[in-house]
Order: sequence, then structure tokens, then C-alpha cells
Amino acid sequence: MFMIIYCLLTSVSLTALGSQNKTMHFVTEFVLLGFPGEREMQMFFFSLILVVYLLTLLGNGAIVCAVKWDRRLHTPMYIFLGNFAFLEIWYVSSTVPNMLVNILSDTKTISFTGCFIQFYFFFSLGTTECFFLSVMAYDRYLAICCPLHYPSIMTGKFCVILVCVCWVSGFLCYPVPIVLISQLPFCGPNIIDHFVCDPGPLFALACIPVPSTELICYTFNSVIIFGPFLSILGSYTLVLRAVLRFPSHAGRTKAFSTCGSHLMVVSLFYGTLMVMYVSPTSGNPAGMQKIITLVYSAVTPLLNPLIYSLRNKDMKDALKEVLGLRINQN
Repeated sequence: MFMIIYCLLTSVSLTALGSQNKTMHFVTEFVLLGFPGEREMQMFFFSLILVVYLLTLLGNGAIVCAVKWDRRLHTPMYIFLGNFAFLEIWYVSSTVPNMLVNILSDTKTISFTGCFIQFYFFFSLGTTECFFLSVMAYDRYLAICCPLHYPSIMTGKFCVILVCVCWVSGFLCYPVPIVLISQLPFCGPNIIDHFVCDPGPLFALACIPVPSTELICYTFNSVIIFGPFLSILGSYTLVLRAVLRFPSHAGRTKAFSTCGSHLMVVSLFYGTLMVMYVSPTSGNPAGMQKIITLVYSAVTPLLNPLIYSLRNKDMKDALKEVLGLRINQN
């Protein structure tokens, strides 16, 4: 199905190009403008983003270590959380190091291949995050709504299967959009007013209008985003209905506290993601697109470990013991 669509789009593109009686020089690299401004402002952005990146690695790395070393956290909920923190490390690393190099660079160039490699890993990791958020919501649904059946359903084997499905599915989703966009004719200019290789700016640089390809990609993004989101919404609707039936106030408070961290992460991630990729952003200012992208690609991964650790007593205790043990050993 996708290959038929791809062949049709390629045929249309070649026909349109053939009708133009001029020689086109296809670009071999792009220029990522990043954050414009004076050198002092550039260095401020560099320092700020570097600090955010290092804190993100430290926070998420601490959660991964806590889940690995503390046997009390060897339960499905924390296994999902540990994988999610590990994912966040790679997610932020898919864009921020190149962003930092770009700020210091005079040319600010990225090769054509490098641009689409970054595109692939950034969006594949983002898709994997959507799947993990959905699976974590399902885990909370089982724990709260089906507590008696939870141990028999969420076994260690089933937990591992869900983790593998999230990782594998996330990386299998984006080859088709990558192929469709990379085969578009880019004949100049090659300047992307962004700090990452993003579909919107790439569509704007194509030599010919490609509404069908844009429609396919926006539809694809909508399915990837709304599928897990509706699953999360359904899980927490059932959780809310079950929690409101709890007889004790203490039970309701504990249940809301358990789910509150996850809901905050979902709100942060999906709020910016939907604004950026579900609705066409061609009419939005480039500065706004950069801010939104920066929030979900760098700020959200920084806040996630804070949200989970500050609102979770078991995680706080595990982090204190693990960090204290490592310090004593050193």
C-alpha cells in the first residue's frame, strides 16, 4: 500500500519537474539557523541548553540506576519507569548535542543524510515514548481496577513483552515518512529556520508543492499521536471511575497520587506534541515552532525525573539509598 502511494508520488514529482525547463542543482546539505542573535545571546543559549542536558542525563540516569539496583523496584510499574527514563536519555541526545554544536558553529550545516538520520531517531524515539506512556497507563488501570487479577495478568514475561513491543514498534513506524520526504526534490534554498530537521521546514524547502505527501505525513502523525493518547484517556477514565468508588478517603488519595505523576508527564508531552504535529504549522511563526519543539524535546525530559521522584516515596527512598551507597563506595 505504502509502496504504491510512494510510486505515485514519485511519478507526479518527476512529471512536475520535467515540465520545468531549467536545470536544478539538488542540495547535499542543509543549514540549521538555530537561535539567531548576537554572540553573547548565542553563548547564553549554549550554557542554558548544556545545563538542561546534563541535568536531564543525571536525573534520568539516577532513575535507571535506582530501578536496576534496588530490588524493591523490580515490579512492572518501575520497570516501565526505568525503561522510560532510559528512553528519555536517548531522546534528548538525538537532538541536543547537535544543537549545541550548531550554536558554536559558524557554518551551522548538517549533511542531507545526517539530517534525515536525526529526523528518524528523533521521531522514532518520540513515537516509542508515546507507546510507553500508553503502556504505563494500562499498567495503572490493571493495578487499580483489577487488583486481584493484576499479578496473574502483569507477569514478568508479559511486562518484558510490552517493553519490547514499545521499543520495536517505535522504530518501525517512521521509515515510510522518512522515505517519502527524503525523495522530494530539494533544489535550493537549503536554509532551515529551526534547530532540528523537522517535517514542516523540509516541506517548505521542496521545489514543488507536495500536498499529498504532506497529507499522508500529517495523517500518519495524527494516528501515531492520537492512538496512544486515546488509549491513555480510556485507561484513566476507567481509573477515575474506580477511584471515585473507593470507600475511604485515604485510598482515593493514594490512588490519585500514584497516577498523578504519570498524568502530569502525559499533559506536558502531549500538549506540546499535538500543537506541533497534529495541526499543520505552516502558518505558525518559526520562533513559536522552536519554542514548542524545545519544550517537548529538552524541557520535558528534564522535568520527568523530578515529577516521578518528588511524588513517589518508593522512588525517593531508592534514589537516596542508591546514591548514598555509590558515594560511600567511592
